[in-house]
Amino acid sequence: MSAQQGRGRGGNAGSGPGRGGQARPGERRNAKGRQRHRGAGPQRDFSRTAPSQRRRTGDPARLVAFETLQAVQTEDAYANLVLPRAIRRHRLDQRDAAWATELTYGTLREQGLYDAILSRCVDRPLARLDAKVLTVLRLGAHQLLGMRTAAHAAINETVGLTRAVVGAGPAGMVNAVLRRVSERTREQWLTELTADLTDETRRLALERSHPVWIVRALRQALAAHGRVPTEIEQLLAADNAAPVVHLVALPGLGSLEEAERSGAEASTLVPGAATYRHGDIGRLETVREGTVRAQDVGSQLVARALAAAPLEGEDGRWLDLCAGPGGKAALLGALAQQRGAELVANESAPHRAELVRTSLRPLDPARYAVLTGDGRRIRETLADAEQLPEQTSLAVEAFGESGEIFDRVLVDAPCTGLGALRRRPEARWRKQPADVAELLELQTQLGRAAIEVTRPGGVIAYVTCSPHAAETQNVLADLLETGQVQLLDTAAITRDAALPHALDGEKDPGLTAPDLAPAEGQDRASTVQLWPHVHGTDAMFLALLRRI
Repeated sequence: MSAQQGRGRGGNAGSGPGRGGQARPGERRNAKGRQRHRGAGPQRDFSRTAPSQRRRTGDPARLVAFETLQAVQTEDAYANLVLPRAIRRHRLDQRDAAWATELTYGTLREQGLYDAILSRCVDRPLARLDAKVLTVLRLGAHQLLGMRTAAHAAINETVGLTRAVVGAGPAGMVNAVLRRVSERTREQWLTELTADLTDETRRLALERSHPVWIVRALRQALAAHGRVPTEIEQLLAADNAAPVVHLVALPGLGSLEEAERSGAEASTLVPGAATYRHGDIGRLETVREGTVRAQDVGSQLVARALAAAPLEGEDGRWLDLCAGPGGKAALLGALAQQRGAELVANESAPHRAELVRTSLRPLDPARYAVLTGDGRRIRETLADAEQLPEQTSLAVEAFGESGEIFDRVLVDAPCTGLGALRRRPEARWRKQPADVAELLELQTQLGRAAIEVTRPGGVIAYVTCSPHAAETQNVLADLLETGQVQLLDTAAITRDAALPHALDGEKDPGLTAPDLAPAEGQDRASTVQLWPHVHGTDAMFLALLRRI
């Protein structure tokens, strides 16, 4: 049976002809009520009711979703990395791959709501369930409440998946629980679950399936960055919408022509970008060779804004301080190469440094170097000449005692990732409020390390994929307090880096800092905050700083 047949095929609930104890006309039964000599009457489908013939395998698409969710739950894996490998391993065609993707990401996004519903249908705390059983229950709940799968097919196929990946024992319980789930629509369940809730934040958390603390933090972030707090419902809804794939053609190296022939549409926000809605981008030759890449347009825009920032004097050395996995580094490296500049890409984790090297392979190897070291100690890493490839001029030039050598520096700081929940929905269930406090010191230290290696007049981009005020404005305030940097008119520079009029009016992402004197040559000091519900991007924060 194919995956598509399995998803649409109805199950038999054991309602064969003659069940119920009453003989039909023409039927003969013995003393025990068993039918005899059925003759030409309706034939019962024993293959669909006999225990030995019950489905004991999961169709490949559901197996892909199950394996991905199990890796996410038990190995802290990321779905966007596990899912493509599982799709290839099970050799799903394009249609089944799309269905498995919807099942996987939809289940992850709505996990909070489904757990609340399942808690009403299971006779024990969910924490006491076997992890695999809980995963199949969540998958079944999403098919019943969040997809167009017929109820009988969703239940029967999920029970079959249970037998395949857990065993026959829990199959009856899964069947009973999912039948209870199917007794109400999603809207009816929400009405029941929110009936006694008077706290607006808790109601939104349940309806939009976000942890309460994240709803509260995002509402505060909207206000902190100049938006209206009542936009929170739109923001949460955008987090739960399947994101469009964005492509970028590396400047001077790649072209979007092949992608456009396959249906890609030019971006309305960033030059050299496109949206792609037509399946696996790995089918594109330009993607396989690395000259065209998948990258959120928000990430593209902040990289281009750094490259567009006004600069006096030399412009030959660029640094990506926290480069892994290499998306922004590849775009920056291509832009640097066009100008005759060189890029140093630093990454603390060796395996992520390898990803950076892979990302940079389309570039001229004489124009970049990949280092492995703690970004907070970048000066020490730079002093280790053995890490610098001989083919770059960086290998033979002295850094000087001060170490202030870079003209443009990107600090894409590790953060909570609250701005990328639509692409990494599992993150919302992993993060805790304490994570913010733990990251603040690291973010500040990375910013200060970047200042130390930037020459006077050089530009630093402080970037986070989170709108949380503590990770954005608070860290920025700490960096400004050093007295070594000034805030540029980041909004104006970003508008210039975007397509004409793309950030006009309501889409203006800038927030003026009226209490700060603008840097020399700037009309104002401002920051930029992008939003999924406004710009169709991840919620990227950007502050451009000039080294004094």
